[in-house]
Amino acid sequence: MGIYQGNDMKKISGGRKRPARGKRKYEMGRFPTFTTLSDREKRVKQRVRGGNTKIRLKEALYANVTDPETGESKKVRILSIESTPSNREFARRGIITKGSIIETEVGRAKVTSRPGQDGVINAVLVEKK
Repeated sequence: MGIYQGNDMKKISGGRKRPARGKRKYEMGRFPTFTTLSDREKRVKQRVRGGNTKIRLKEALYANVTDPETGESKKVRILSIESTPSNREFARRGIITKGSIIETEVGRAKVTSRPGQDGVINAVLVEKK
């Protein structure tokens, strides 16, 4: 079952809502990829519109963390997910999204990438250990 991303229910000044046309395949969406914290890395390659590919990160173990003071980046292990501002439930379920605060080996970091879209977790160090 697909998710419909089209908006064909345009309303004209108080008139009755009727679809202007039928649904199109290119308007079809997908269910979101909930990247979870795991003891391994798992990526899925998907074909998207235009024949392009999108790498989705299903399970994560490592993050690329950048220290803003020194400008150095390191690949470090993720220990836990502290909070997710977009949805409080995500942190409890162990789902990593953009803006999540994660606890790593070097300290707390804020996720700047979209793991379900980019296939990688990039983060900026917020607080050192």
